[in-house]
Amino acid sequence: MKPLVAIIGRPNVGKSTFFNVIAGQRIAIVEDIPGVTRDRIYADTTWNGREFTLIDTGGIDTESDDVLLSQMRRQAQIAIETADLICFFTDARQGLTGQDEDIADLLRRSMKPVILVINKLDYEGLASALYEGYALGLGDPIGISSTNMLGLGDLLDEIVRQLPPDTAEGDEQGDVINLAIVGRPNVGKSSLVNRLLGEERVMVSDIPGTTRDAIDTRFEHEDGSLYNIIDTAGIRRKRSIEDQSLERYSVLRSIAAIRRCDVAILLIDALDGVTEQDMRIAGLIRDEGKAVLVVVNKWDALEKQTGTLEEYRLQVLDRLKFINFAPVLFISALTGQRVLTVWETVAQVHAQAGKRIPTGLLNELIGEAQLALQPPMEGGRRLKIFYATQMGSFPPTFILFVNDTQLLHFAYQRYLENQLRKAFDFSGTPIRFVLRERSKEEAQ
Repeated sequence: MKPLVAIIGRPNVGKSTFFNVIAGQRIAIVEDIPGVTRDRIYADTTWNGREFTLIDTGGIDTESDDVLLSQMRRQAQIAIETADLICFFTDARQGLTGQDEDIADLLRRSMKPVILVINKLDYEGLASALYEGYALGLGDPIGISSTNMLGLGDLLDEIVRQLPPDTAEGDEQGDVINLAIVGRPNVGKSSLVNRLLGEERVMVSDIPGTTRDAIDTRFEHEDGSLYNIIDTAGIRRKRSIEDQSLERYSVLRSIAAIRRCDVAILLIDALDGVTEQDMRIAGLIRDEGKAVLVVVNKWDALEKQTGTLEEYRLQVLDRLKFINFAPVLFISALTGQRVLTVWETVAQVHAQAGKRIPTGLLNELIGEAQLALQPPMEGGRRLKIFYATQMGSFPPTFILFVNDTQLLHFAYQRYLENQLRKAFDFSGTPIRFVLRERSKEEAQ
């Protein structure tokens, strides 16, 4: 899971300028998260081989009673609570202010690691502002100019140095299955959580989540399996959200929940069908490599006739092409109809995400797949897969040693994925391929 780095400070100290330089100049950008980039909240990036995610925030005005500014303060507080590391920006031209001191006090109380950044340090005459920063008691300040791109390398080096230890993706999961329930507002997420917990009544403890609207609940199923259920705020369409409203940060909370889950439940309203926002969430789940099941709620409220369920299921999978490998369940959280099937399916997709295929069996399948359908020619050359091995799980990830990595067409990769699913199931989990170039002689 990529660590989160929040950019915090009062208004007009250059936070968004720094964010846009990192995201806009594409300094080894990995990707922008679907559905969020228009708001410029998040950008995934990497520096010196270490991936992390920047969070842009509104300015914190500690001296105003304005409702809008108080919402911005709350937004920043959510970012602080969610982040692994905080970059606190101040303005060298204006010098330290009372608001800077208030924010510094807030950050000290958060107990999060903080990097003090003195921005707009454009010429030597402002160097005294760097020394002034020591008065905040947050360690050695780093001077930069986002506009002129001065000192950015030093700041990025320090960010990477202070990030929490890297935990490689694909490692085996622990005993507790982290289950995130995500979706648009008012589709019944909290009702589903209550129904799941209420049926079994074997709760271990309630644990406050990292934000106001995300609550973690530890739960022991009757079969002895341990779960941590993450209930999140709904993700709304951008046009439904006032630019500075608190709801804008429900996206942040939901993304953080997806990133730390093992299995995601994408909850859909049967009456609304699959919306564009549901599709964006599905793409996010897929990009994060999470096991997933689609749960259609309020099924009892939909008028039905013979064949309605299967027809609806096919429509869901057609709209959610990003995760067309996901099981689709039809429930009513209100009445409890088919809710018990959720537990069974969560266990199944979690097992599929953790599945490992013996190397011999894997290479036999890849060889047979190439014999049944040769890769297409590209510029007079044809892809050759010499060897394959599984490098990890959660999600299942396979290394393919090939003659030329540029020759693997998307359509043929999809063919290989379908062959793996046909042979080994992998329902509910994405499959990833990593290509390594190797000559025929090296492969022997």
